[in-house]
Amino acid sequence: MLNKIVIFGAGLIGGSFALALKKAHAVQQVVGVGRSVAAMERARELGIVDVIATSVAAAVDGADLILIAAPVAQTGAILAAIEPHLQPGTVVTDAGSTKTDVVAAARQALGAKIGQFVPGHPIAGRELNGPDAAIDHLYVGKKTVLAPLPENSDADIARVALAWEACGAIIHRLTAEKHDRIFAAVSHLPHLLAYVLVDDVAKKPHADLLFQYAASGFRDFTRIAGSSAEMWRDISLANQTALLEELDSYMLQLGRLRASLAAADGAAIEAVYSNAQQARQNWIRTIEAAESQKNIQGGD
Repeated sequence: MLNKIVIFGAGLIGGSFALALKKAHAVQQVVGVGRSVAAMERARELGIVDVIATSVAAAVDGADLILIAAPVAQTGAILAAIEPHLQPGTVVTDAGSTKTDVVAAARQALGAKIGQFVPGHPIAGRELNGPDAAIDHLYVGKKTVLAPLPENSDADIARVALAWEACGAIIHRLTAEKHDRIFAAVSHLPHLLAYVLVDDVAKKPHADLLFQYAASGFRDFTRIAGSSAEMWRDISLANQTALLEELDSYMLQLGRLRASLAAADGAAIEAVYSNAQQARQNWIRTIEAAESQKNIQGGD
């Protein structure tokens, strides 16, 4: 049981964290801090937060756990505001989609108190934003990656892990560097591609006609382009090096496929499609097997 947690950013991610902990009866009080008064009032109306903080000092006083669920570019400033008021015994974590930049910002902002910061990243989301998007089951069965620092105590890591597990999440551990390389490939690049595709279609002279005939395939492929533009701008810039490497690799692949198409080389095109089809099918089977095993264990 956590007596008091503080959420910086009570939107989809932070709000769902708070609602899940409340549903699990794992927290007594949730204090919210945010840039928008209207958004924080809405979070209180929805039962996400119990109290809207009037200051950072008041917010963090006596807190067991602080979650920073704001765009990653704001992490450094938030940590700097927290640092003068951060008491021994309070653990700080984040939900940012990049980790090396967050760790660097945390070291600069927290200094000697860096051991109280446990980096994290819940692998869950929706294309909706704000307090109204928060749901109490967002993290059930989903991975949450922790990237502990050498300065973290086992007890502090466990406090963060147990909080996420109370939300239904499955804990994984990665280094910050490995985390950013992985997610550049399987998350950040796909978002970039979805945004660019929709932007390209929207800028065509006959965009209305194109969208009129876009069906489920286009909708499914571009769903993530409905996510927060501000958040994904920050993520793209924060993971710039790894994302550029993945983008360059993808552009080479596109160049090869374009050459095959221009040459009407059906065999080469089919080889790419077949390899992708098989890889995706294997991936889906792995996911389904893991979910089946989880259900069996849950039944025990």
